[in-house]
Amino acid sequence: MTAPDPSRSGPAAGTETPSAPHALDLPEVFARFDSGEAGLSLAQVQQRWDEYGPNALPTTRPESSLQRLLRQFRDPMIYVLIAAAVFTAILGEVVDTIVIAAVVLINALVGFFQEGRAADAMEGIRNMLSLESAALRDGRWGNVPAEELVPGDVVRLRAGDKVPADLRLIEQQSLQIEESALTGESVPVSKELGTVDVDSPLGDRSNMAFSGTTITAGSGLGLVTGTASDTEIGHITTMLEEVEEVATPLTRAMSKFSSLLAVIAVILAVLMVVVSGVLYRTEFGELMMSAIGFAVAAIPEGLPAVMAITLALGVQKMAGRKAITRRLNSVETLGSVTTICSDKTGTLTRNEMTVREVVTPSHRYRVSGTGYAPEGHVELAGQGGKVTADQEGHRDLLRIAKVAAYANDSDVEKRADGWTLIGEPTDGGIRTFAMKTGVAYEGRRIAAVPFDSTHKYMATLDTHADREGLVIHLKGAPDRLLERCSTERVADGGTRPLKRDHWDAEIERLGAEGMRVLAAAELKVPADTREISTQDIDAGGFSFLGLYGIIDPPRDEAIEAVATFHRAGVNVKMITGDHAATATAIAREIGIPAERAITGPELEAASDEQMREIVREYDVYARTSPEHKLRLVQALQANGEVVSMTGDGVNDAPSLKQADIGVAMGIKGTEATKEAADVVLADDNFATIGAAVKMGRTIYDNLRKAIVFMLPTNGAQGLVILVAMLIGMTLPITPLQVLWVNLITAVTLSLALSFEPSEPDVMDRKPRDPKTPILDSEAIIRIIYTSLLIGGATIAAFLLAQGGGVELAASRTIAVHTLVVGQIFYLFASRFSKVSSVRKELFSTNPISWVCVGLMILLQLAFGYLPFMQAAFDTTAVPLQWWLLPLLVGVVIFLVVELDKLIRRRGARN
Repeated sequence: MTAPDPSRSGPAAGTETPSAPHALDLPEVFARFDSGEAGLSLAQVQQRWDEYGPNALPTTRPESSLQRLLRQFRDPMIYVLIAAAVFTAILGEVVDTIVIAAVVLINALVGFFQEGRAADAMEGIRNMLSLESAALRDGRWGNVPAEELVPGDVVRLRAGDKVPADLRLIEQQSLQIEESALTGESVPVSKELGTVDVDSPLGDRSNMAFSGTTITAGSGLGLVTGTASDTEIGHITTMLEEVEEVATPLTRAMSKFSSLLAVIAVILAVLMVVVSGVLYRTEFGELMMSAIGFAVAAIPEGLPAVMAITLALGVQKMAGRKAITRRLNSVETLGSVTTICSDKTGTLTRNEMTVREVVTPSHRYRVSGTGYAPEGHVELAGQGGKVTADQEGHRDLLRIAKVAAYANDSDVEKRADGWTLIGEPTDGGIRTFAMKTGVAYEGRRIAAVPFDSTHKYMATLDTHADREGLVIHLKGAPDRLLERCSTERVADGGTRPLKRDHWDAEIERLGAEGMRVLAAAELKVPADTREISTQDIDAGGFSFLGLYGIIDPPRDEAIEAVATFHRAGVNVKMITGDHAATATAIAREIGIPAERAITGPELEAASDEQMREIVREYDVYARTSPEHKLRLVQALQANGEVVSMTGDGVNDAPSLKQADIGVAMGIKGTEATKEAADVVLADDNFATIGAAVKMGRTIYDNLRKAIVFMLPTNGAQGLVILVAMLIGMTLPITPLQVLWVNLITAVTLSLALSFEPSEPDVMDRKPRDPKTPILDSEAIIRIIYTSLLIGGATIAAFLLAQGGGVELAASRTIAVHTLVVGQIFYLFASRFSKVSSVRKELFSTNPISWVCVGLMILLQLAFGYLPFMQAAFDTTAVPLQWWLLPLLVGVVIFLVVELDKLIRRRGARN
C-alpha cells in the first residue's frame, strides 16, 4: 500500500496541521506523531507497520533479455522484411526465406548485444538505505533493521552512520551531515534544533536529517517523520518512476524515415503487382516473388545493422576517452544537444574546498593551486611574487597559517592515486593552505574545544616549538570570532584596535565572490594552563588574525569545455543546490555569463509558462530541489531544446532521466545517478562531454553519409525490378541476388563510412535542429540521380548482355557486377559530402574503407566464380571483357557526383 506522507499528515494530526515537521517546535512534533522522548511502544510500532509498511523503496521489474530482443524488431522496415519472409515460405522458396530471416535476425542480434540491458535507476537509490539502526522502544535502546522503522520512532545517530529515514532532530552534539548527493551543498551541513521556515529549501532545513545521507561528525537523536516513499529520497524515486524515457533525435528521425520508406515500398509493390497482373497476366507465384523482390530491393535492410555498428564504434571510442555509454543512441544524441545543464558541486567544480584568498590586518594574499594537493604558492594580491610564512615582513601570514595547522582535526595524505582528505572538507582546505606556506604542526596540543554548531568555532590550546608560553588558536565563523576579539595583530607582531567595520566589509566582499569565509584569532595564556572551555573562549580578549576565503574551485578542464560548447553553439546552464552568490561566482569563473542566479523559491512560484521564459533568460539556478531541476529540464524541452543534464548526486537522478541525454560522474557520482544516466564519465572530467559531443556529431555525419550511400543501391535495385515488371521484361536480377547485394554492401562499403574522421568544422557549427529530417533536399536529389544512374546502367548492362547472346544467368551476373562496381565508385565520391574526393585524404584518412572495398571485391568474385555460390544464387562465371562495362559505369558515376559537388560549391560561393 502507499502510505500517507507523515511530513504533511502525521499519525496524530489528522489533516488539520498545515506545517511540516521542520517548522514545528519539538513538543508539537512529538504530539503530531503521537510519540515522546521514550520512543514508541511495541504496540504502536506494530500498528504503524501495518499502516505504513516497511521502510524500503518499491522495486521495479527490469527489462528481460527476451523483451530487449523483441524490441529490436520494432521497425517498419523490419516488418516488411518479416512479411516478405512469410510469403516466400508460403510459396516454397526456402532459400529466399532463410536468407531474409537471417538478415532480420542478424540485425536484431547486433542491436541486442551492443545495447545491453537498460539498468534500473531505483536500485542505486535503494542501496543508500542503512541496514540497521539503534531505536528507542518502550524506553529501551535496541538495534533494529532500518526496514522496520516507522514514523514516530526515536533513533540514535553517530558519525559514520547513514541516516535510516527522514528525521526531525531531538538532540545533537556537533552533528554534521554530508548532504551533497541530495542537496548539492559543497560541505557537510552543521545541524541545529531550532525551527526553520516552512518554505525553507531542503538545504536550509538544519533541524532535519534525511534518509541516505551520511553523518560525518558528532552525534544526535532524531524522530522519524518519514519512511520509504515518504522520505526525500523516496520522493525522488517516485519522480523517477513518473519520468518517461525521451526518444532521441536520431530515434525520432529514423522512425519517421523508416515508416515513410516502408509505406512507399508497399504502395509501389502493390501497384507493380496490379499493373503486371492486369497487363501481362503474370502467374501468381512469379508475381508474388517479383513483388517480394521489389520490397526487399527497396528496403535498406542493412541500415539498422549499420546504424547499430556505427553507434557501437562510437561507444568503443568514447570508452577509450573515459565516457562509458550505456545506450547506443546516447553518443549520437550528445551530438544533437543544444543545451547542457550541469550540477555545480563535483561536476563543474572539484568538490575539494580550497583557500583562494587570505586577508590579514596588514596584507591581502592570493593562494594558487586547487584541491587537497599542497601544490601552489602564496602571493600578495595584485603584486605577484611568491611569499613564504618565514619571510620578513609577513609574520602575519605565519600566524594565520599556524591557526590553520593547529586548530584542525583533518589531514591530507599522498596516496598512489593522489592526495586524499581525511576529515572535514573545510578543515582539509585550510590544512592544505598551511602546507603551501610551509607551516606544519610542530607543537603539542594540550586541550581543545571541538567545533559545535551552537558556538560555531573550534579552539585548541597548544605549545609552540619556536617560542615560550601557550597559545589558544581559534578558528570559526567570522561573526563569532569578531565578537571575542578586541585587537587585531599586524605584520610586525604588534596589535591595534579591532576595525570591525573593515572586517564586516571584507566578509561581505568575499561572500559576494562566492567564498565560504572562516576567521582566525589567537590568545596567549599562562604557561600553567591545562584546560580550556567555551567560557574561556567567550570571555574574549583574542587578537584577530584575519580571514580565509575558501571556495570549491572550478575544474580547469570545465573552463575550457564551456568555451568549446559556446563555440559549438551549445548553451551551458548551471543548476545547483548551493547558495546563489557561490553559484554566480563559479559560473562567471568558468565562462557562463550570469548577472545573478535565480533561486529555488522563485522557481517554486513560477508557472510552467513562466518557466519557459525563465530558462530563456537565466543560465544559473541556485538553491534548487530535485523538482526544480526536473521542471527546468522539462521547460527547456518544451522550448524545443535537446537537453543534456550532468550531475553526481541523488538529487540529479530524476532530471538525468528526463533529459534527452543524462551524464553522470563515475568516480564521485552516486550509484543512483549512474543508473539513471545514459553516459557515465569514468574520469569525472566535464571536458569529456565536449569530446562526446564531437563524437556524436561525427557519428551523425557518418550515419547520414551511410544513408545517402545505401539508398541509391536500394533505389537502383527497386528501379530495375519496377521497370522490368511494368514493361513486362525478364527480371535483370533475382530477389535473392538483391538480398546478396544489400547484405554485402551493408557489411562492407556502408560500414566503411562509420570509420570516417570528424569533419574539420564539426565543432564550429551550430547544433542541428532536431526537427529537420535526416535527409535534406541536396541529399534527396543526389539519391535520386544516383539511383537512376546505377539502376539504368544495370538494366542497360543486362540488355546489352542479352543482346550479345549471353545466357540469362550470365546476363544477370553481369548486371549484379555492374550494380556492385557502381556502388564502389559511388563510395569514393560519398566519403566527402561537400569537398572534392580527388585528394590525398581519399587514400590516407580512412584505411578501413580500402579494406572494405577489397573485401567487397573478394565477395563479389566468390559470388560469380565459386561453384557453391553459383548454385545458391544462380550465377555463373563471365569473361574478363564483361568487367569493362561495370568499370566504365563506375567511373561515370564518380565523375557525375563530383561534378554535382563542384557546381554546388561554386553556387555556395556566389
